[in-house]
Amino acid sequence: MIKKAKETSSKKITHFPTGVLVLENKVIFKGIGIGHQGSATGEVCFNTSLTGYQEIISDPSYAGQIINFTFPHIGNVGTNKEDHESDNIWTKGVIFNTEITNPSNYRSLKKLDAWLKKNKIVGLTGLDTRSLTNFIRDKGAPKGTISNNNKGNFNLKKLTNDSIKWSGLNGLDLAKTVTTKKKYTWKGFKTWKKEKGFEKNKKKIHKIVAIDYGIKKNILRYFSNFNCEVIVVPCNLESKEIIKLKPDGIFLSNGPGDPAATGKYAINIIQKLIKTNIPIFGICLGHQLLALALKAKTKKMKLGHRGANHPVKNLINNKVEITSQNHGFEIVKESLPKNVEVTHKSLFDNCVEGIKLKNRPVFSVQYHPESNPGPQDSHYLFNQFINEVKKNAKKKRH
Repeated sequence: MIKKAKETSSKKITHFPTGVLVLENKVIFKGIGIGHQGSATGEVCFNTSLTGYQEIISDPSYAGQIINFTFPHIGNVGTNKEDHESDNIWTKGVIFNTEITNPSNYRSLKKLDAWLKKNKIVGLTGLDTRSLTNFIRDKGAPKGTISNNNKGNFNLKKLTNDSIKWSGLNGLDLAKTVTTKKKYTWKGFKTWKKEKGFEKNKKKIHKIVAIDYGIKKNILRYFSNFNCEVIVVPCNLESKEIIKLKPDGIFLSNGPGDPAATGKYAINIIQKLIKTNIPIFGICLGHQLLALALKAKTKKMKLGHRGANHPVKNLINNKVEITSQNHGFEIVKESLPKNVEVTHKSLFDNCVEGIKLKNRPVFSVQYHPESNPGPQDSHYLFNQFINEVKKNAKKKRH
């Protein structure tokens, strides 16, 4: 039997609510609906980034999630055609504190509300996002259903049941949902520059195979900056097929879902790739999958790390990096084997942020070094990987 829900209304609402967020524990947040008319269920998380909302919403790593933005001014620079991190938008829903204003940016082509409608993303504004963030901080990331109805008609019992019945991210393999369905070669654009926009990479010196668990376009652009040809392959492509492509290096991408679920097929593939001695670089989900392939374990975090202001300590040189992050699972440090060295740790909660294999050119980090959005402290990791790629390419020639 469904008990009467608790209600948390925003003071900013000046007329009847046209949007609601209903959590699995029957707590309701009311606001003004924006974007797509309809409902969507997912895990409710919060992101502390001050910029880059378009990149965040279009990041495939947010598949299955409803993003609560802590920064109040979301939408004020509009949206454009260049800042998409993927061709499809997998985010379930978005929540903003302040009503979206008219965009003020020379690159803007479409207002955020219209962009949300076009991509069928349910949104909610005029909500006390600080209260919701505090709730998540204290209780952990809950399951929830977000709904937008311009008439304000909501079946709260059904929305509550939708939240309760959803499986949650534990045990959920979302990489197979967001991955490319067939192999393709990246068209070779470099990272965006204010004066020139996107430039074509005309040199293709090294070949990188990127395993797509939910890859972001800016990662592919970074490899183009280093004159790489990048072949993107589905997340479940067999190792022998990857080896046939004769890569100089292999990249394990970011992505959504439970790494243990994706690992049911990914672990075997990665283990065989490690044996080839081809340099391997993983980030985010790729980092977790690499750890699983090395016989470590992963677990769900209470809150996860999502934002562009996360301090990470490099344990090799004792420098601190401010990083861009988006993950809800982590490596269990005690489960790492002796041949694996921890290279980075979070200064928020000491979780493992980087590892490397002691006897092979294999390493990974938990965060997003391509920094889109976010600070640029971690670009050196691409240099580190490319240096290993060059060494491997040299060996192949001799």
